[in-house]
Amino acid sequence: MDKRRPHVHRASVIAMRLVDIADSIDLPAVESLWARHARTAAARSRLLTASPKAMTFGVPPVELVLEPMPIELGDQTFQAAVMARLYEFGVAALSIHLPADDLSWSDFSARVNAADAVLGIASGNPVWTQLVQNIVALMQPALLRPSAEPLQEDYLLGLVHALEGISSTASLTDELDLVPLLAGESRPLSEQSRQELLRQRFAYYTDDLAVLTWDRAFIIEPRGESDVVDILEVANAQLLEMRYYDELLDDELPRMYDLVEATHNVANPFAARRYADLARKLYTLVAEVTEITEKVDNALQVTEDVYLARVYASALELFRVPHVSKAVDRKLAIIRDSYAALYEEASSKRGELMELAIIVLIVVEIVLAVVRHA
Repeated sequence: MDKRRPHVHRASVIAMRLVDIADSIDLPAVESLWARHARTAAARSRLLTASPKAMTFGVPPVELVLEPMPIELGDQTFQAAVMARLYEFGVAALSIHLPADDLSWSDFSARVNAADAVLGIASGNPVWTQLVQNIVALMQPALLRPSAEPLQEDYLLGLVHALEGISSTASLTDELDLVPLLAGESRPLSEQSRQELLRQRFAYYTDDLAVLTWDRAFIIEPRGESDVVDILEVANAQLLEMRYYDELLDDELPRMYDLVEATHNVANPFAARRYADLARKLYTLVAEVTEITEKVDNALQVTEDVYLARVYASALELFRVPHVSKAVDRKLAIIRDSYAALYEEASSKRGELMELAIIVLIVVEIVLAVVRHA
C-alpha cells in the first residue's frame, strides 16, 4: 500500500517542556497574580472526557493561556498557541501547540520531527528559556524556595483529530509507518525495534488510538481534545519531580555522613545537643521530602476509568517513575535509620551526662561533709 495516501485533515503538534521551578507553588496566589496581570481568571485544569468520579487531579493545576508566538520550522512560520500549567508540587508544564492541518501522512511526520529539531531539549531553543523566565518573574511571590538550577523534561505529541484513508485504528500500524514519527528515524529499524516501539498501544473505540514511547506519542482522537495528553503531562511532571528529589537526596547523603562523622568525633560531655540538633535536621528533611512525594504520587487519582487508568499506569512504567520513586524511598529509609541512630545516641549521651552530674553531686556532698567536720 502507498504509505503516502492517508491524509491528515485536522491535527496539531504539541511540544511540552516541564521545568521544576520551585519546591512548591501557592496555586491560589498564582490565580490572584494572573488575574492582576492578564485581567482574566486563571482556570483550574480538569479532564474533559473522564468523569470526576473516575479520574481526577489530586490538586488541579492552574492553567494559564499565554500569548501566541511565531515558531519557525524550516522555511515556514507558524502562529503557535502557548499554555502553561502550574502544579502545586513545584512544576511548570509549558506547551506549544503548532497547527498541522491538511497534510499528507509523510508531511505530518516531517512536521513532528521538525518541531523536535527546533523545540527539543537538544536544540537549545531560547523560546523555552524565555517562557520559563517570564513565568518565574511573574509568579515569584507564589513560589516557595525557587529552584536555582531547575531540572527539565520534554515530550512531543502528534495529535490527530481527522485522518482520511484508514479503515480503522486497529489496522493503522499495518497501513501507516509510525516509526519515523515515533522514533524520529529515517533509516529502517529492525523488526525487534519496531515491535518494541509500537508495544504501548491503546484504543477504547474503533476510531481512536494512543501509541506511547519514552519521549513521543501519537494520538488519534476524533472527538476533540484528548485526556491522554493531560495524563502524559502529569506522568512527565511526576518523573521530573521524583528525579529532583532523587538528586537532592544524592547530594544530602554525603553531607549527612560528614555531619554524623563530625559529631561522633567531638569529645564533649554536652554532645547530646549536637546529636539532637542533627537528628532534628534529618527528621525535617525526611518530613519535607515525604510530604512532597506523597503530593506527587497523588497528582492524578484513578478509580473507575479503566482505559485511562491503563494508559496512565503504562506511561508511569514507561517513564520509569516507579523505579525513581523506589530509589527515593530507599534513600529516605537510610536517612530515617540515621535519624533513629542519632536519637538513640543523643539519649545515651544525655544518660551519660546525668550520670556525670550525679557523680559530681556525690563528690560535692562528700567535700562539704569533710569541710563541716574539719
